[in-house]
Amino acid sequence: MPVFYGSELRSRLLLGTARYPSPAVLAEAVRRSGTDIVTVSLRRETAGGRQGGAFFELIRELGVRVLPNTAGCHSVSEAVLTAKMAREIFATDWIKLEVIGHHETLQPDVFGLVEAARILAGEGFEVFPYTTDDLVVAERLLEAGCKVLMPWCAPIGSAMGPQNVPSLRAMRAEFPDVPLIVDAGIGRPSHAAAVMELGYDAVLLNTAVAGAGEPVAMAEAFAKAIAAGHIAYHAGMLEPRDMAVPSTPVIGKAVFS
Repeated sequence: MPVFYGSELRSRLLLGTARYPSPAVLAEAVRRSGTDIVTVSLRRETAGGRQGGAFFELIRELGVRVLPNTAGCHSVSEAVLTAKMAREIFATDWIKLEVIGHHETLQPDVFGLVEAARILAGEGFEVFPYTTDDLVVAERLLEAGCKVLMPWCAPIGSAMGPQNVPSLRAMRAEFPDVPLIVDAGIGRPSHAAAVMELGYDAVLLNTAVAGAGEPVAMAEAFAKAIAAGHIAYHAGMLEPRDMAVPSTPVIGKAVFS
């Protein structure tokens, strides 16, 4: 099972908590997914005064671990301040670090991301950085103190699925002992299975579940797809071939004269 910063988990699915039709649907989706970790935005938690407190109480009742995030932060100072506030509110050193650099694609500002990761790691945070699939950036994040990497496979909420499979495969090969979580761009269970078949350790989802026609059923579908992809990777999959190969042996077949 995956281990993140010394914590062993049962599920390889991390689930976001935004944009669900209702708190009841969110709660049932979390249960049906079997996830151990949900991400929560500080802005989402504190919005609406008492409503924010009720939301956090719901999350606590589900018995899952909270991974606060710095969603919506566009500068190092904003991300660091948000992380510190989240640590006080949620009583955890875990933080999903986002420093957004492009307003339309929501691509990370990788320069600010590395700087913020170095500051937070130095203050005892256990950082889960939302990053690109760039190997140099990944190396810099590890040097900054991150022990987990969260590369995107497509822009946040785009549902496009893996756009650069060779880069994702290269990251897995370059960092075989680093926990890798695909974050952002997954739209279908088949997308999740595909990245897990590359050897990734987990997948983080939000829009693909919350925005589905039946979020609870979709949460279960993703959980099964992620498990299937993980099993397939370790089972050893056949590589594509240029020619047909008969599945039934031809040696010993009957010959009629």
